[in-house]
Amino acid sequence: MKLKILFFLLLMCTFTYAQKVSVATDTTNIRIGEQFLFKIVIKDTANVIFPEKLENLTKLEVVKDIKIDTFKNSLIKKYLMTGFDSGAFYIPTQQIFIKNRAYLSDSVLINVATIAVDTSQQKPFPIKSIQTEPLVYDDFKPYVIWVILALLLLGLFIYYLKTRKKPEIKEIESINTLPPYEEALEKLQELDDKLLWQNNEIKKYYSELTEIVRVFIEKELEIPALEITTFELISLLSDYNTPKNINITKETVHKLNALLQEADLVKFAKSTPLSHEIEEDRRVAEKVLNDLKPIPLIEEIKENELE
Repeated sequence: MKLKILFFLLLMCTFTYAQKVSVATDTTNIRIGEQFLFKIVIKDTANVIFPEKLENLTKLEVVKDIKIDTFKNSLIKKYLMTGFDSGAFYIPTQQIFIKNRAYLSDSVLINVATIAVDTSQQKPFPIKSIQTEPLVYDDFKPYVIWVILALLLLGLFIYYLKTRKKPEIKEIESINTLPPYEEALEKLQELDDKLLWQNNEIKKYYSELTEIVRVFIEKELEIPALEITTFELISLLSDYNTPKNINITKETVHKLNALLQEADLVKFAKSTPLSHEIEEDRRVAEKVLNDLKPIPLIEEIKENELE
């Protein structure tokens, strides 16, 4: 009799336990990577504590822990799960506390199957080339900025070139390459064209006339004719060791001396020669140039042959 009562009490406890906690899944057979729903149902709503996470899982994983739901005086805790290894794996019993009393859930067997692939029927897919993303404005933005800056700098440079003051180009006087004799004759002609003495600028006329002669002597004979006095110049010419192609006679020196002394009187003693005297001095100046003109080498050779 006692054994019957004990068995009855044990049966009642088991029934009560089963009534309080139950588990279920939407499927017990999945393929690798497929997801299934596992839920724990508690036939009570007061003082229920679910496990923070499912304990002792092997080869099965919780994808998402879903918020506890209440339905008809029951609490439902759901877990979205999956498996990535083939085989049969248990979701072990889980401990739940209801009003400070521990209850254990049933374990659930889940079968995870592999996906059969018939490689003999499946043709390999061609390898696709790398797809590039379409270009957008931000891809060109740095280059646009640099192009704008370059155009601004180019515009400023062109503006500078157009607005800057161009340096004045001074005309470079052509170097006179004429021989001293021909140069002197040109200067005499220019002096004649000025009509200085005809306009009562006699002093200026004699200054330029004697300067022409002195410059010719300095260049041709290489003596400082412009820096020395009339007396010093005549003394040098009288004792001058003339080269073979220049013939300095006493008559030439005498004519030059008379011309320079006349010019000194006009410049320093305010002497005023007559018109015919001025014209004569002009002829003397040209005669001195002709006398001091170098004799060409051909003419010199002919003269030596005649001698």
